[in-house]
Amino acid sequence: MMLIRAEQPKDKDAVYHVNEAAFCRPDEAQLVDRLRDGGQVTLSLVAVVEEQIVGHVLFGPIALQDGEVTHSAVSLAPLAVLPAFQKQGIGSALVRQGLDELRAAGHSAVVVLGHHDYYPKFGFETASKHGITCPYDAPDEAFMVAILSPEGLDGLKGRVVYPPQFEG
Repeated sequence: MMLIRAEQPKDKDAVYHVNEAAFCRPDEAQLVDRLRDGGQVTLSLVAVVEEQIVGHVLFGPIALQDGEVTHSAVSLAPLAVLPAFQKQGIGSALVRQGLDELRAAGHSAVVVLGHHDYYPKFGFETASKHGITCPYDAPDEAFMVAILSPEGLDGLKGRVVYPPQFEG
């Protein structure tokens, strides 16, 4: 049976391992450490199977720069599941619970730069059609937004500004 819970300080090494193994490189694991150390975490969840952390998702604060106006939103980055546990619904469960918790906390939108064939099942749509643009050179369909509030984006638009921890 799988349990999803908030990341705890004792989970740091296991979360690093999950991200490094899932991406076959340390970059995303190091990003998680930088975001955590820099206080740039809105929500961090882990999936636990038989007392082993097998999945992780992190949501952190971002800004939407619209001319002279700056709005707040949240990004999903990264989502990781140990290779031996992939294709079992663990990543989906992490994303769904994360979005539910963010919605309950009053957040209005979450952006993600990811696979355009994976994230739409959670309500993500191409961000550009809502006036939200990616700061990176990425395919338009890979940069998406999920609207969490009943009011929709309610004027939220602009270019996403990630915290400096994303630059390494």
